[in-house]
Amino acid sequence: MPRFILCGSATPVYDFKESRMKSPDFTKPRQEILGADGSPSGAARNAGAGGLPSSPPNLSTPSLRVPILDLSREYHAIGPMLLRAVEAVFLSQNFIMGAQVTEFEHAAAKKCGVAHAIGCSSGTDALWLALAGAGIGPGDAVITSTFSFFATVSAILRAGAKPVLADIDPETFNLDPAAAKSCLESAAGPAVRAILPVHLYGQPADWDCFAVLKQEHNLVLIEDAAQAFGACWDGRKAGALGDAAAFSFYPTKNLSAGGDAGMLTATAETIAQRARILRVHGMRRRYEHEEVGWNCRMDTLQAAVLLVKLGFIDDWNAQRRVLAENYRLLFEQAGLMEPGPYPQHGVVLPKTRSKATHVFHQYVIRARRRDQLKNFLRDRGVGSEVYYPLALHQQPALRSLGYPAGAFPESERAAAEVLALPIFPQLTFQEQEIVVAAVADFFS
Repeated sequence: MPRFILCGSATPVYDFKESRMKSPDFTKPRQEILGADGSPSGAARNAGAGGLPSSPPNLSTPSLRVPILDLSREYHAIGPMLLRAVEAVFLSQNFIMGAQVTEFEHAAAKKCGVAHAIGCSSGTDALWLALAGAGIGPGDAVITSTFSFFATVSAILRAGAKPVLADIDPETFNLDPAAAKSCLESAAGPAVRAILPVHLYGQPADWDCFAVLKQEHNLVLIEDAAQAFGACWDGRKAGALGDAAAFSFYPTKNLSAGGDAGMLTATAETIAQRARILRVHGMRRRYEHEEVGWNCRMDTLQAAVLLVKLGFIDDWNAQRRVLAENYRLLFEQAGLMEPGPYPQHGVVLPKTRSKATHVFHQYVIRARRRDQLKNFLRDRGVGSEVYYPLALHQQPALRSLGYPAGAFPESERAAAEVLALPIFPQLTFQEQEIVVAAVADFFS
């Protein structure tokens, strides 16, 4: 086990032989963030005017010593900026598709290195808009992962297409390119028009392999980047890898709104134009409907919140990588780390491919007796969550797809072993020590 060295309650440190790391204190508002004029006195005045408490409110479960996520810490740091942004929307009285939406779209497109970004109402709608914008519809088939959130498949069905499920790489949990290739060579192959890889937990899928499949079979590639804003593959940002991509800004995401919001990106003008029309009931001109679309518009309030947070996302993602490396060191020193891909007597930690820049939306370990471990951690005051307890082909609503139990062994095994541990930019190293110590106690 690592040596725990606690230097007061404000700044915990831990000792790794010859190196010592300190936890950045994200719970204290930064004056350069808070102050309207950049001065300490200005920061104090703004904090008071914004109604922020002198210490961050604890919105996490009261019994948890280490929550899986605590957004109150983020709010305590940037709350005054958010309040000013929201107030500007109320003053403008332009609540739907206001100027902030366009501003956010331009800024997000630049951040992703892509030509087009279209804000919408949720990540689920972004997936549908990306598929429909690319012309995917009845008679088409789309290959995707069977280990993902439900919206990955429901969006395909909503577009009128047929989901063709494939198994995952057991190390990254992402769609296995070899499994996708097998689908293309099967009886379903001729109907396949697109592949929808998921950048699960914040790590891009193996895009080199999917790019080859695209060229060989003349396919559309659409990224499910709901969990991967800021991630990269070989230096290229998620959102700029495929023909189109879908992002979610659900409040738990790395880049999060103050409610539901989403965005699709596109490299082709044709996809972007059709998506823009579809998100407003198929209208190009007011009350003139060219086709049946949907109400997928982004609220101006959400765009205003996202514009504030967009300025911090690179630092926040970098801090998540620091925390992920810290977990690796702690688990290694505790003697719990196993090479994997399957756990035996300890835990298997996340694997990052050499070309991938992971943003660790979730820090997911594999463990046998996963459910018992989760309950043990809860009793110790440590939050954790299972993403996801069922593979998609096991969902009752998707039984009509016709996949039997055992059809996707890697996904089914992952669903029984994965466990997400606390990771968010304001998590402290001391809290990580508590998490790893609790896991070690479970296995001792």
